Amino acid sequence: MAKSAAPGLQVRRWSAGQWTESPDAVVTEEPLQLMLGGEPLSVVMRTPGQDIELCVGLMFSEGIVRTIEEVTLIRISAEAAEDDEGVRVAADLVESNQVDLHLAGAPRRKPERSMLSSSACGVCGTVLIEDLRRDLATLPDGRKVDPSILPGLVDKLREKQGVFERTGGLHAAGLFSATGKLLYLREDIGRHNAVDKVVGRALLDGVIPAATSVLVVSGRAGYEIVQKSISAGIPVLAAVGAPSSLAVALAREFNQTLIGFLRGDRFNVYAGPERLTR
Repeated sequence: MAKSAAPGLQVRRWSAGQWTESPDAVVTEEPLQLMLGGEPLSVVMRTPGQDIELCVGLMFSEGIVRTIEEVTLIRISAEAAEDDEGVRVAADLVESNQVDLHLAGAPRRKPERSMLSSSACGVCGTVLIEDLRRDLATLPDGRKVDPSILPGLVDKLREKQGVFERTGGLHAAGLFSATGKLLYLREDIGRHNAVDKVVGRALLDGVIPAATSVLVVSGRAGYEIVQKSISAGIPVLAAVGAPSSLAVALAREFNQTLIGFLRGDRFNVYAGPERLTR
């Protein structure tokens, strides 16, 4: 597996009117070629690691698959060399950094064009917003969450962000239980990739829809993060940063609790306050 941080890069630092030279670590960003039934589907710019989870999570959020049973085979290049229990991996591809996913039958939704997903774009496979909304279902009210546990979730997220501590350049997504137990945490240079990795892992583990969970993301809550989390059946989404107007509208339409500016002991609720007790 490729390293998620590249140490030993020499940089010049300017401080207090003087130059110094010292090594620094930067986050790794590399392309990953996704294939669907042997045909090119997407080139994803991501931080290497958990590539199978990323592939499965992206297919799920794009509406191409809805259950892991629809996936019959995942082949991954020898250089990536990942293995996941319950997923067949054949390291026999010639091209490096390539994942090929095979489905039982035709995909549920075929992208209108080949997807180019950068580390800043998470919904690049569709032409119209309606194509993303049509696969979403209104979330049930479900279990209520004690608002007092939410501020501590950011601390738990940061405690587990090893690469962020070294580089300062990674986003994180953490899936928590309704009582605040950390279930999964993934890091990536793209905030949407981190979410796809978390959702992919949950899908592989058979816990989608994640109807009693809270998703915490380290950056802002944009439309693509809300869309991906609603697809996964996650009822509560909390972001360290701000939400966008479209994200708020989508969360309200599909009954998701959306929280922004989760910092210190404060946060704002932009949608679905009824799920929070007190």
